[in-house]
Amino acid sequence: MAIPNMRIPSRQLFIDGEWREPVKKNRLPVINPATEEIIGDIPASTAEDVDIAVKAARRALGRNDWGSTTGAQRAKYLRAIAAKVLEKRPELATLETIDNGKPWFEAASDIDDVVACFEYYADLAEALDSKSKTEVKLHLDSFKTHVYKEPLGVVGLITPWNYPLLMTTWKVAPALAAGCAAVLKPSELASITSLELGEICREVGLPPGALNILTGLGHEAGSPLVSHPDVDKIAFTGSGPTGIKIMTAAAQLVKPVTLELGGKSPLVVFDDIPNIDIAVEWTLFGCFWTNGQICSATSRLIIQDTIASQFLDRLLEWTKNIKISDPLEEDCKLGPVISRGQYEKVLKLISTAKNEGATILYGGERPQHLKKGYYIQPTIITDVDTSMEIWKEEVFGPVLCVKTFKTEEEAIELANDTKYGLGAAILSKDLERCERFTKAFQSGIVWINCSQPCFWQPPWGGKKRSGFGRELGEWSLENYLNIKQVTQYVSDEPWAFYKSPSKL
Repeated sequence: MAIPNMRIPSRQLFIDGEWREPVKKNRLPVINPATEEIIGDIPASTAEDVDIAVKAARRALGRNDWGSTTGAQRAKYLRAIAAKVLEKRPELATLETIDNGKPWFEAASDIDDVVACFEYYADLAEALDSKSKTEVKLHLDSFKTHVYKEPLGVVGLITPWNYPLLMTTWKVAPALAAGCAAVLKPSELASITSLELGEICREVGLPPGALNILTGLGHEAGSPLVSHPDVDKIAFTGSGPTGIKIMTAAAQLVKPVTLELGGKSPLVVFDDIPNIDIAVEWTLFGCFWTNGQICSATSRLIIQDTIASQFLDRLLEWTKNIKISDPLEEDCKLGPVISRGQYEKVLKLISTAKNEGATILYGGERPQHLKKGYYIQPTIITDVDTSMEIWKEEVFGPVLCVKTFKTEEEAIELANDTKYGLGAAILSKDLERCERFTKAFQSGIVWINCSQPCFWQPPWGGKKRSGFGRELGEWSLENYLNIKQVTQYVSDEPWAFYKSPSKL
């Protein structure tokens, strides 16, 4: 395994199938969050580079080597990408870890999911060939209608830093499967593996311009991509405030968007859970996985008062047993958050909660044995009021807040007491109760007797301020398809809407 301060591959922007220096030749430092050391740099693109990349994508749509491909032909490229990612799994996982800070085994698991995702969308690309033209039955025999599913066009893909290569794949794989040409702008806080995807695409011979990758700051690269008149759609995963800006800019051109934004998901635990340790582990996993930096994190524990004391005692024992270390160390279960800015934000939210009267039951500080890196202890906060910021706002760090309830009605009210609506979970052996809560939760995802499992086959997305549209499964492929109605008049009789002029 690579050492923590290894330097990253030096890359340029990936445009039109080639590595290209940014027009303004600027670069951004890459900081390892575990050591706070600069380990390399990435190119910083600007509006000029965005324009070049969009033009390359538009040309790709007009060429036979990409724009006229069948789903089966595109599937071959997707499977080749999957095979190359698998071949480079150890290297990619290490790059992900030193760039993002997540434990290496988590990063390696993400790479496995990347492989599976590309293979899954290869299958869907092949299946698309038989579904691209569908007849629609009409009530009039004088007409025939069919519907074409065709690539939407040039799509802009903007991805976050918590699952760098995996979130990139969630968008790139279905976009390419649909036959679109894409311009990807990954987060400037974690771009390394997205750039390595460019090298993989070059190695497998993906047609030039089908995928272009621009790293850089949001206001310098992301904003010009969103507002570019030749970009047909934007798919964004990230923060709510940025999502609002993207939606506003896209509206000026009536450009469709899909938004997967933040969350403040509830985990409701009833006193009939058959095994307290199983419930405790799902509680930890739901909030502390990926260093707590998950948009769907079940960071609001809502527990029945009859077992609250016993449950919290056991939760503390499990939490104290979590290994916090350099994420490249074996059996690390909690690494650093992504950046100094995020580190300071999380600590400030914890401090504010304490000042507002909440109790820091555990954690809330830097681990004493780690003097460098953006590490924060897993934190459990009790005596929380629903008016507190820690209850209302997304923390995006290893912080769990706790409230108790007496009745189902109270639990549902607490669960839905949020402007977000991404995920929600319930732990109970009463499956009829679980079904009631499934219907009552105001969310796009529900977990029953678990929290945070994610698969590439079902849809992923939320409601309310967690955004709209769905990633993954067949639903994601639909994001990148245009539905075209074609109607033909097949009668030999005149339409006879207008009166015929007299014959001479």
